[in-house]
Amino acid sequence: MTVEDYNQAVSWHADAVFRFVLKNIKDEEKARDIVQDSFEKLWMHLYSVDATKVKSYLFSTAYHRTIDVIRKDQRQTCYDESQLPEDGHSDHYSDVGEVLNQAIQLLPDDQRSVLLLRDYEGYSYKEISEITALSEAQVKVYIYRARVFLKNYIGKLDVLV
Repeated sequence: MTVEDYNQAVSWHADAVFRFVLKNIKDEEKARDIVQDSFEKLWMHLYSVDATKVKSYLFSTAYHRTIDVIRKDQRQTCYDESQLPEDGHSDHYSDVGEVLNQAIQLLPDDQRSVLLLRDYEGYSYKEISEITALSEAQVKVYIYRARVFLKNYIGKLDVLV
């Protein structure tokens, strides 16, 4: 990979990596830091990374760094299980996007990440398995479970309208 390839990778992939990380952690400053760390790691391994695999390398690096940040934050925050929302959404609410985002935040970290990579970023199962270091079968299982949870959480469209 050359410096020109690196600059081109920044132009082409910075926004997509940022969106992916932001969807996972909902904190713009942390998301910017993770994206910057990912590009810094790419720069440090500039000559060992194949230019055709830059996108996968960046998303893999960002994914792993995001998981590290989430785990660190979870260690610092104590959750009271009695305050966790119940599965399901029964309030009459018409903003499907907001309800969907709330539901996505309730997913376990692995399920949320693979679902976002598949449905928001458009990666194939094989690419997701390479990014997350999970087997392709496990990726499919996580995506299925996430979609079932979202379907049960949102419920019927009558509730939302």
